[in-house]
Amino acid sequence: MNKKLAFIGAGAAAEAIIAGILRAKIVASEQIIVTNRQNEDRLKELAKRYDVKYTTDASEAIQFADIILLAMKPYDLHDAIDSWKKEVRDEQMIISILAGVETAQIADLIERPVPVIRAMPNTSASIGFAATALSSGKYAGKEHLELAGALFQTVGITSVVPEKDMHTITALSGSGPAFIYYMVEAMEKAAIELGLDNQLARKFVIQTVLGAGHMLQITKEEPERLREQITSPQGTTEAGIKVLENHHFQRVVSECIKQAKERSEQLGRK
Repeated sequence: MNKKLAFIGAGAAAEAIIAGILRAKIVASEQIIVTNRQNEDRLKELAKRYDVKYTTDASEAIQFADIILLAMKPYDLHDAIDSWKKEVRDEQMIISILAGVETAQIADLIERPVPVIRAMPNTSASIGFAATALSSGKYAGKEHLELAGALFQTVGITSVVPEKDMHTITALSGSGPAFIYYMVEAMEKAAIELGLDNQLARKFVIQTVLGAGHMLQITKEEPERLREQITSPQGTTEAGIKVLENHHFQRVVSECIKQAKERSEQLGRK
C-alpha cells in the first residue's frame, strides 16, 4: 500500500495496529509516523520497537500522512483536532478507532467535508487475529471504505456494519478479549489453587480456549450444541455448569456486554 499513515495517539490500540500491519508487510515502517499529546518516552519506545517515525508535533504528523488514524482517548478528541484541523488536506482521509465517537462528530469538529471511516478493531490485530467492524461517514465513498478494509484485513477479519451498530461491536469485540482474559485468569487461578504448577495451568487453559474457538470456527456448530456434546448427565462438566447456572453466568455476561455498550454510547455523547 503506497500510503503514509499518521497515528494520532500511541496507546495499546495504536501499537496493536502498527504491529499487525508491519507484520503483514502492507506498509513499510518509514511510511508510519506516531504522535501523542505529551508522552515523548512512549513515542521513542514505539519508534525503537517498530522503527517508525515519531514527532511531538501533531501538525507535522498530519502534513506527513495520506491517512490519519485517530487513536487517542475519546475525551481528548476535541482539543486534538482543534490543534491540527487547519492542516487537513482534501485528498486525505481519516480513520477513527475511538469508542463511541460518530463519524459526523469528527467531520463537524474538522469543519469540512472530510471522508471519515469509523473502525473498531481489537488488540488481537497485533498477531493478525483482529475482528474489525467498519462504517463509512457521510463524506466517505466506496474507495475510502475499500482502502480501510484493505488495511484492516491484513490484521484479521473485517465486516462493514451500519454505524448504529458500532456501540454493540465495541462492547462485543473491542472489549470482548478483556472479558475472555478475565475468565482465563479465574480458570488459571483455580487450577493453581487445586495444585497444578503455574506453567502447566497456563498451558492447558490457553490450549482449551484455542481449541474451543477453533471448534466453533471449523465445525460451524452452535455453541449450545458443542456444550451439550461435552456435558454428560451427572458428569464433571454438568457439575461445573450447574455452578455457573446457579450464579446466573449467562445473565452476568449479558449485563457485561450491555454495560460496555452503554459506556460506548456515553463516550459518544460526551
